[in-house]
Amino acid sequence: MADVAERKGLKTTLNLPQTSFPMKANLPLNEPARLAGWSERDLYAEIRAARKGAPRYILHDGPPYANGAIHLGHALNKCIKDFVVKTKTMAGFDAPYVPGWDCHGLPIEIKVDEQLGRKKLEMDPVAVRRACREYAQKYVELQKSQFERLGVFGRWKDPYLTMSFGYEASIVETFYDFFEKGFVYKGLKPVFWCIHDRTALAEAEVEYEMHTSPSVYVKYKLTSAPEKIAAELKGREVSTVIWTTTPWTLPASQAVAFHPELEYVAVETSAGVFVVAQALLSAVIVHCRLMSAKHPEEPASQADILAIFHGAKLEGATFAHPFLERTVLGVNAVYVTADQGTGAVHTAPAHGVDDFYTGAKYKLPNIQYVDNAGRQRNTDGAVYDGLTVFHSNAPIIELLKERGALLSATSFEHSYPHCWRCHNPVIVRATEQWFIGMETPMVAPDGSATTFRQRALDEIKEVVWDPAWGEERISNMIATRPDWCISRQRIWGVPIAVFLCEKCHEPLNDASVNASIVARFKEEGADAWYVHDAAALLPAGTSCAGCGHGEFRKEMDILDVWFESGASWHAVLDLDPELEWPADLYTEGGDQHRGWFHSSLLTSVAVRGKAPYKMVATSGWTLDEQGRAFSKSLGNGVDPVDVAKRLGAEIIRLWVASVDFREDVAASENLMQRVSDNYRKLRNTMRFLLGNLHDFDPAADAVAFAEMEPLDKYILARLAELDAKIREAYDDFEFHRAYHALNEFTNTDLSALYLDVLKDRLYTLAPNAAARRSAQTAMWKIAESLTRLVAPILSFTADEVWALLPKVNGRAPSVHLALFPDVAEIVPGNTTGLVAEWEQLLTLRDEVLKVLEEERAAKAIGKSSEARVTVGWLNAFGEEPTSDLFDKYVAYLPELFGTSQVEVSHAKVAAGTVERGGFYAKASAAKGVKCERCWRFTEDNGEDARFPTVCLRCAEALEAIGFAPYDKPLNEEGTQA
Repeated sequence: MADVAERKGLKTTLNLPQTSFPMKANLPLNEPARLAGWSERDLYAEIRAARKGAPRYILHDGPPYANGAIHLGHALNKCIKDFVVKTKTMAGFDAPYVPGWDCHGLPIEIKVDEQLGRKKLEMDPVAVRRACREYAQKYVELQKSQFERLGVFGRWKDPYLTMSFGYEASIVETFYDFFEKGFVYKGLKPVFWCIHDRTALAEAEVEYEMHTSPSVYVKYKLTSAPEKIAAELKGREVSTVIWTTTPWTLPASQAVAFHPELEYVAVETSAGVFVVAQALLSAVIVHCRLMSAKHPEEPASQADILAIFHGAKLEGATFAHPFLERTVLGVNAVYVTADQGTGAVHTAPAHGVDDFYTGAKYKLPNIQYVDNAGRQRNTDGAVYDGLTVFHSNAPIIELLKERGALLSATSFEHSYPHCWRCHNPVIVRATEQWFIGMETPMVAPDGSATTFRQRALDEIKEVVWDPAWGEERISNMIATRPDWCISRQRIWGVPIAVFLCEKCHEPLNDASVNASIVARFKEEGADAWYVHDAAALLPAGTSCAGCGHGEFRKEMDILDVWFESGASWHAVLDLDPELEWPADLYTEGGDQHRGWFHSSLLTSVAVRGKAPYKMVATSGWTLDEQGRAFSKSLGNGVDPVDVAKRLGAEIIRLWVASVDFREDVAASENLMQRVSDNYRKLRNTMRFLLGNLHDFDPAADAVAFAEMEPLDKYILARLAELDAKIREAYDDFEFHRAYHALNEFTNTDLSALYLDVLKDRLYTLAPNAAARRSAQTAMWKIAESLTRLVAPILSFTADEVWALLPKVNGRAPSVHLALFPDVAEIVPGNTTGLVAEWEQLLTLRDEVLKVLEEERAAKAIGKSSEARVTVGWLNAFGEEPTSDLFDKYVAYLPELFGTSQVEVSHAKVAAGTVERGGFYAKASAAKGVKCERCWRFTEDNGEDARFPTVCLRCAEALEAIGFAPYDKPLNEEGTQA
């Protein structure tokens, strides 16, 4: 016998878990350290080298605006893109990610204006542009660091910037392609105009918000012969009534429009005869409080109608302007409706799209009183002169009242266009702008004649839209949009680099001149347009093709920023050797159907005849748990930078994976904490797996699948199912499905079943016992597979686990260099029969656990390990059972149930303790003595005299590890009692 003092306690002979993988992740501290390691080794470059030559998958990054810190919407967007890139990379694709930033535009220029103050007035445009560039670069660097902190992989050292010289050259090159093909024209047209930012806006830059406007009914006195409209009106004083919510446009009023086919009435009231649409008469009487001429104490009615006629009779009639010395023409227009108002529409060609085209049709003068800042100008000293349009409403209404032309004045709340940048209400203003014509002729792929608009609509059908409703949404927008206004009256952007003849004002459209400007921009950037005068930029001897004049001026408007970002398919996909056109995927928020998706489609179709993307995926908005948008006033925002500092970037990433990004998604501190709890559960599962692999060498200890224990085979079959399920979810960008499948597997298959029942085998068998090595083989494959499957989402944790997995020759140094596991690596062949058998056994287990709980509650047994279970098949007819399933697995059932013994009964039983699945189960106290080491009750306890207090199984384990024999029971310290 060994010396008692040298012996150790039996507890120390157990194979307990050992790992350096901590239970507490300490993500806020450890994630930055891992990022530093990735950066030092340039992991992104390693990934690119590892996938060189593989099939490419190109996700093209829509550039966020370089203005301010990132918000949760940014985090959602970038994490989705990172999931796509990493899943494609681990699926074997070469999937580069080149991030970009939108650096030009109004928000930056406004911020710089605020910083410079009056100093800006003394600065030349190049100096102002330099200040804008510095401002944009500052936020590029800030956002870059914040995106990297989220664990997003990409070419951060060399992103694309719309303000880089090369990109600016590509923008103007794309513009010239439009220009030279005849898509571009300059003309006077009504456009949305932001008086706050003093620039034209495209349709995509306008949002609709509720706004309260004045609502006025105004009398226009007829000055032409009333009998030409209807004989009944001869000799009478007749007026029409218009309704408007923009009194500020009345100084520009040139006509009153009537629908030619609508029925109008002349109604006699105490205030005179008024012409309005018959369908709106009752409403006009109420709003204007018109009283009957026959019965002045009563409201006017149908009985007061003098004549009924169609609107066509009003074409050519003339009216007096309500407060100016001007004749106003009666015109016909089919856009006039009887939905609201009076059926007579005051028409100001300078301030409405329909008005403008009506004015052109009737050759009306285009009088423009409103300047770039929205002030009423050149009004001959009118009371409203110098006031901004909205402030001029009140004095104009007062003027109408003084002139006796005001019939009603109230307020009206309605949806009204606002600037998407500054959120101030906008106006419509006819100005000279540059446009891209949507009806420009093109040639279809089959050679037939078509238009730019139709080609864009045709290409939309060739794209996969996810969700599918995106196709209809963008199609409707393309089908109904006006010509694209591409000019802006600002400094910070890429100029519309066109030379205009000083004599005839026609634009110079010379391909060689255009190419020289592109080359100049590549060398000097777009600043070159502001540094050099026209003569220095043009070749000597350049002359106007129209009039032959040799002097030119530069156009100083800049391009719409949507044109800039929309040209990224050329500036980035075309010209970057790591990328290619068209992209496999564009993915941004739902508002980009009118933004980046829209402008990218138009620029690519015009230049290349094809959409720049094969697929478009759209994400929803980030909202709080009550479905409200985040706002400072509500204090309901979730700052991803703050969450990363407190909880870790993994929590942000896991939250993104947990939601269906196609829908509006909820976020809050409470939801982030719940995700954090789920992360801890997953981490503890990985810790358990690693802890039980501390003495496992795959090369020496792995067990072939055919020789593994049945339960281990089953869990690997379930793992193979999980692998297929997650891979399918990743392929469909259904990351939330992957998240839920992973949670279900780790919580149900592993924690609640496999890892729970496995502890006895792992801890008590000899280290090299075949059954223990079988379990470790399964756990190793689970850990390997889960680590790779979760790597796209939990990028930090997966890499941490990867470094602690049992070493394997040839394994990639980072999980992000590895591929997803193949099902054949997990299970060879078909396991359908195996899974079916174990599903029956697990159903039996559920019922056995209920029986054990009932017996425990009745004090018949203590712990499950102290129980003996008898199971058998039920048969109402008293026939012999036909299935040998229980007999086949009887040796494994004690482990599955957590009991000391299981007996299979072959008795003919028609009813049992539990009825489910055609079987029964009974529990009783286990036979034998409790083993001092494994705590099972056995009838062979003490049969090995060398180890008198343990079962034969434990005795074999003690012998295998060289534990010294003893002849008396041992206490905790290993000394004999």
